[in-house]
Amino acid sequence: MTRPAQSLIVHPSGSPSGPVLSITPEQAGWEALHFEVRQLAPGARFGSTTGEHELGLMVLGGRCTVRSSRGEWPEIGERANVFGGLPYALYLPRQTEWSVEALSPCEIAFGWCAVSSDHPARLITPDDVTIEIRGGDNVTRQINGVIPPGFPCERLVMVEVYTPGGNWSSFPPHKHDVHRVDADGALVEADLEEIYFYRFDRPNGFAYQRVYTDDRSTDELLLCQDCDLVLVPYGYHPVVAAPGSTAYYLNILAGSAQSLAASDDPKYAWIKQSYTGTDPRIPIYPVDQATDH
Repeated sequence: MTRPAQSLIVHPSGSPSGPVLSITPEQAGWEALHFEVRQLAPGARFGSTTGEHELGLMVLGGRCTVRSSRGEWPEIGERANVFGGLPYALYLPRQTEWSVEALSPCEIAFGWCAVSSDHPARLITPDDVTIEIRGGDNVTRQINGVIPPGFPCERLVMVEVYTPGGNWSSFPPHKHDVHRVDADGALVEADLEEIYFYRFDRPNGFAYQRVYTDDRSTDELLLCQDCDLVLVPYGYHPVVAAPGSTAYYLNILAGSAQSLAASDDPKYAWIKQSYTGTDPRIPIYPVDQATDH
């Protein structure tokens, strides 16, 4: 199960055309999850078909129109970038033809995976996004639930996470690489493939992410800069953001359940009982409602 560091991080292509990032299950070394980010100039179009996959389309920044065999959604998106407010997104089921037309400079992320059932196409607006303030002290971060557990789909989960400079995130370290249920049949851990797509609010922002297993057959520390992608096929995967800039990452997951069920590293789980308050820098932009968990 050993994975070297270079197989866990993908850097942006730097190409003036084509996707900023694109990863297939074969390239990632896992079974299900595809991911891509594209930047479109005003008037540019891009389209495809979902085939045997369900698709989550996230407008990271800008405005666009999406046309599909399941419906049309004109002029979606309102934030200039991921630090400008809550997102718009779109869920599309199998066998859907679709196209995107950029109405302004536009950055869009796509995540998709093979499924065996169909659910209705659905537009997710900022009013639909749930806000959670998680952790405390220097482990405080903001989570935007876009396609959260319980969303009417088969496998995809999509959330945004904001971590102020100097804070830790995905902490205590947790893993979700085994499908386990308790004696009552309740899910306690799902087997999930996960991507982290990073953006920073300052040009020189960065974070470090560790990916490690209990037996340390994998134990890698990754430098994550703007537009980098980290693959988490298994193991614990905490993050720390460098002081001076806010780290954003888009998490898309798919696996054995439409869930975020995970197991904390028992050596660090105690930290949850030690918090004395939350970081006042969170939420990072005004929101109408935020819940403290």
